Amino acid sequence: MMKNHLLFLFMFCLEITHAQVTEIKYLSGKGSDDAIEWDFFCTKGAKSGSWNKIKVPSCWETEGYGTYNYGHDKNKANEEGLYKTKFQIPADWKSKRIFIVFEGSMTDTEIKVNGKQAGTVHQGAFYRFKREITNLVHYGKSNDLDVKVSKMSANNSINEAEREADFWVFGGIFRPVYLEAVPNEFIDYTAIDARHTGDVKADIILSGNLSDIDAQMVVLDQQNKVIGKLSSTPAAGKKNKISLSGHIADVKPWSSESPTLYSASISISRKGKMLHTITEKIGFRTVEVREHDGVYVNGVKMMFKGVNRHSFWPTTGRTTNKQLSIDDVNLIKAMNMNAVRMSHYPPDKHFLEVCDSLGLYVIDELCAWQYPPYDTPVGKVLVREMLTRDINHPSIVFWANGNEGGFNFDLDPLFPLYDIQKRAVLHPWAKFSCINTAHYINYDTGINNLFHGRDIFMPTEILHGLYDGGHGAGLDDYWNLMRSNNLSAGMFLWDLADQAVVRTDRNGFLDTDKDHGADGITGPYREKEGSFFTIKEIWSPVHLEKKYITPTWNKRLIIENRYAFTNTNECSFKFRLAKVTNLSVDGVTSVAGRIDSPDCKPGEKSAITLDLPKDWMDYDILYVTATDRENRELFTWSYEIGNPLKVASRCLPTDKSAPAAQAQDLGTFWLLSAAGVEARINKETGLLQAVVYQGKTIPLSNGPVLITDKQVTCKSVQYKLAEGNPHLTVTYVTNNGKDVAYGFTWTMLPSGVLQLDYDYRPQDKISMAGITFDFPEEGVKGATLFANGPYRVYKNRMKGGTLNVWNKTYNNTVTGESWDYPEFKGYYSLFYGMKLDCPTPFAVYSGKEDVILHLFTPAIQSLYAADRNYTVPAYPKGNISFMSAIPPVGTKFGKAENYGPQSQLHRFSGNGAENNISGQLFFDFNTINK
Repeated sequence: MMKNHLLFLFMFCLEITHAQVTEIKYLSGKGSDDAIEWDFFCTKGAKSGSWNKIKVPSCWETEGYGTYNYGHDKNKANEEGLYKTKFQIPADWKSKRIFIVFEGSMTDTEIKVNGKQAGTVHQGAFYRFKREITNLVHYGKSNDLDVKVSKMSANNSINEAEREADFWVFGGIFRPVYLEAVPNEFIDYTAIDARHTGDVKADIILSGNLSDIDAQMVVLDQQNKVIGKLSSTPAAGKKNKISLSGHIADVKPWSSESPTLYSASISISRKGKMLHTITEKIGFRTVEVREHDGVYVNGVKMMFKGVNRHSFWPTTGRTTNKQLSIDDVNLIKAMNMNAVRMSHYPPDKHFLEVCDSLGLYVIDELCAWQYPPYDTPVGKVLVREMLTRDINHPSIVFWANGNEGGFNFDLDPLFPLYDIQKRAVLHPWAKFSCINTAHYINYDTGINNLFHGRDIFMPTEILHGLYDGGHGAGLDDYWNLMRSNNLSAGMFLWDLADQAVVRTDRNGFLDTDKDHGADGITGPYREKEGSFFTIKEIWSPVHLEKKYITPTWNKRLIIENRYAFTNTNECSFKFRLAKVTNLSVDGVTSVAGRIDSPDCKPGEKSAITLDLPKDWMDYDILYVTATDRENRELFTWSYEIGNPLKVASRCLPTDKSAPAAQAQDLGTFWLLSAAGVEARINKETGLLQAVVYQGKTIPLSNGPVLITDKQVTCKSVQYKLAEGNPHLTVTYVTNNGKDVAYGFTWTMLPSGVLQLDYDYRPQDKISMAGITFDFPEEGVKGATLFANGPYRVYKNRMKGGTLNVWNKTYNNTVTGESWDYPEFKGYYSLFYGMKLDCPTPFAVYSGKEDVILHLFTPAIQSLYAADRNYTVPAYPKGNISFMSAIPPVGTKFGKAENYGPQSQLHRFSGNGAENNISGQLFFDFNTINK
């Protein structure tokens, strides 16, 4: 059997050797990382009016030429770019047909070779096109290539579809240019339908009506082993298409979880003589849309966890490179996403190749930002160019004919004409092909549709990001609701990265065109925002239960397998126990171990058992990490073992031999003192006025103020000595003077630690609850923070963090306008302790669970009108607050209240004082010399 295989492989390779293959010669670089200089003349704008050099491929604006425009600009520049270069034709191409190929050029492109025009002017920016130049070239000497690119098209429907859009619009040859040499009779393109069952159909489209042609397709695996062969039956007469079909046994299906690729070598011959051979990468994969049911991949119902992506990089605009495609696909998969939508145009070819090889489902889109779309004549050309380039990518599961009303219905029938797989055509924002893709729906929306209808629904844009809003905020509620609905096929968040271009005309300013481009889950250079990690946790295909660890815990955790195809025994699990001995990164000790992977099939639940050391209860945190078969982290979950009081008792200074703390009534204030610390407490309000340590003032003051919109009044400030320590007990009442709204007690300990115990009854239907202090922001350099981090949270974006000790460097980042992440200011959940790094440092620890720290108030975006900015939540008036309730954050298009249960006001109910909110804080001011 092995001998037969080797003989077949030898004969196949021999045939390929004698067959003619397509040869390529690049005239430009292959991407932004290896661009080649051509001569260039820009007719208007910057650096216009003289011949210079320009990199090809590139957008000419990012090379310093012409005029920058965002798609919403009213008066757009209409400059032209004139390109010149020289090339030579290899001598052995004389018997071949030669084409010049442009992968993408914005926008109208006229090509001349040796002074003669090659074909018609191409219109449309994002599509590969070619022109035959066989009869225009010289052999044995240089050939002149002249290209004229008009930024604005002579076809107004192209301008409307591509340039009157909510994205940056550029000019130039922004994708590679190369020569292609083929035999006189050649394969134009192929359309292959390789099903997960091993059934295969293929259409081989020929260069013309050729006579006496037969064809074969040989399929090889990744080890270059032939696994199957399909051949046509020889037939006389002329034809321009040959169809093959057959079955290949024992194939491994392609999916986003297991992106197994094969090579298909397709050849045409005449009477045994090979004429032309091409090779395609294919995956055996089946996509079905079952009306009123769902979308199935390889027979399994699919939930798409997707994001919209532009082809974009700050320094090069729409010109990218393969490494960027690899990085972006890995970035998307790092969020546990399985899908990406091309918004709003076909991407670079290499991006689809990477989606094929690394595993992402793709919506490939014909450009039309909104109405009106391409007109029918030019639209027919562009649909053909898009599909003939992209048709065989197994990653593509849907086509999209435009966006948000930009649908030319005359073009819909063309997609199945070219696509042998008959993939569904979407109208993103509308219902089409049995799928409702409505955009930016509110939580639980629908009257006889969406969450309350009979049709499949899959929003192709949702939870629109802007600054630090949207994306992860609200996602938990949406995803839980979608998972409970059998008609949901998932969603696509808007969008992956902030579109900020480095303005060569503005000293390198990173320009998002105000709010228009500041809507990414990452920054322009892929800096991760907080939502990145929220999404990562919510969309993890392995889900661990929420669990409060107690001494009686059986060391088991329930897991749920949310993969479509993968058993969790293909994943790896490990644990780490951590103990915090002091408030520094170096003060964390840990021990780790592996966890046996359970045999848990998709859709099922199982348990993992942790083999922990005997002293595991002495630690503070349990971390459990799951990784996939590629050793990519799915997520690391944090479980509290100890509690804040346990950590505070360990970290705070104690000196049993220290003198007792003292209290003095100094008229307008009480002075509590110990170990060099003096705290002044106002006698009228009970609030901290100032702290002095060794003669130096620590400006923590005006607290604890109750965060409330109700009027409360201080009724009493009472002193007593208890357990040898001075106490000041403060009581606040409501307007009627009777009902206690708030109470707290100051206690000075002999160590100089100032203890605060507080108790309040929050209102019902509130956005914030807690206590707050004033502290000047000036001079703050950072903080060491023991909390859930390193990113801030909101009520509807609590997931994604890790309980740990974090070194937080001060910044005044405005998310989406500057990109120094993680942001310093904001809300931090599961607060245990903090040491503030400033000229007058101090530390504070919590003695109770579930406190949220408010650490200064973030600056408000300067580039967006405040009256319609739903991404700025409320903050308390003070600068440092200790809270039990914080507000949610909205999206670009809506207030937070539209986005699910976690986005609503907090509700409070409970009888008796034991249902009040209580807290305990320990302020350590002995840190100046530590």
